[in-house]
Amino acid sequence: MFTILVFLLVLAVVVLSHEAGHFFTAKAFGVKVNEFGIGYPPRLFAVKKGETEYSVNLLPLGGFVKLSGEEDPTAPGSLASKSHAKRITVLASGAAVNALLPIIFFTAAMILPHDVASGRIEVVEVSPDSPASKAGIVPGDVITRLDGRDLINNNELGRVIILNLGEAIPMEIVKADGTTQTVSVTPRWNPPEGQGAVGIRTRTADVVIEETTVPLFRAIGQGLREAGETMVLFKNSILMMVFGADAQIAGPVGIAQMTGEVARAGISPLLEFTAFLSLNLAILNLLPIPALDGGRIAFVVIEWARRGKRIDPKAEGKIHFIGFVILIGLIIMVTFQDILRIVGG
Repeated sequence: MFTILVFLLVLAVVVLSHEAGHFFTAKAFGVKVNEFGIGYPPRLFAVKKGETEYSVNLLPLGGFVKLSGEEDPTAPGSLASKSHAKRITVLASGAAVNALLPIIFFTAAMILPHDVASGRIEVVEVSPDSPASKAGIVPGDVITRLDGRDLINNNELGRVIILNLGEAIPMEIVKADGTTQTVSVTPRWNPPEGQGAVGIRTRTADVVIEETTVPLFRAIGQGLREAGETMVLFKNSILMMVFGADAQIAGPVGIAQMTGEVARAGISPLLEFTAFLSLNLAILNLLPIPALDGGRIAFVVIEWARRGKRIDPKAEGKIHFIGFVILIGLIIMVTFQDILRIVGG
């Protein structure tokens, strides 16, 4: 029950913030908002204020905004009747909010007391013919810096590696005899199965866990950096899948499970996880896929390029419907895989 409640709370924050972005920009540009819904139908109750109906619905899986005439310019106060720039702004505003919100979450996570694990990052195993092997790294070496950053645990090591896929980066290591060396490694986009991007298996030794807080102004800077790096991590993870690397994709069930696990670790980890989900939603929604905001933006851009010549609203509606059906099918498939993974341990 705890996992479900926390997941629904996180989902509500991320999705309703997204929809609020659409809502306020639509109102600002004179687009009629027919309904702002919390949850998904069947409807429990609704209150009408002005031209907009505010509804609370049974399925607590986020929310939605119904705009007048998204494809039909003849509808009163329709989105389609506005200028191309205004339509793109309204359609992109949800993702914009999802991209900005994590800065607040990451900053808050830094300010609040949180545990930080630190220790020595020891190389346990080196894969043959890997970037690490070619650089002369051997088991027993201790990694202290990567790409100019001091490293204190395995999580930081993995993060910096994924941020720099395909790029040669300096790695500082301490050898068994105490000497320090700086070598160059290039993390691979598509490494052999089980090897990892650099080709090393590491452990964090002599772990010390300390509670820490970060001052406000420093936390804001770190929050901005975390948000920017998270977008790069997501982009690189998608490209790794394109290049054929093994990847774990989580659906609603998998995300709910992760949310519960993170929430048990504390408020700061939960804020960071919420920020991560919000950024993912921002990027995914801007992909030029029918039914998503990015798909609708693509139609507006095409119309703009054709000097205002509109694509038939019925044809566009059918394309978005097909895209929606495909997306639902993918969600069901990934959810089924999540269930099999959880049941199978």
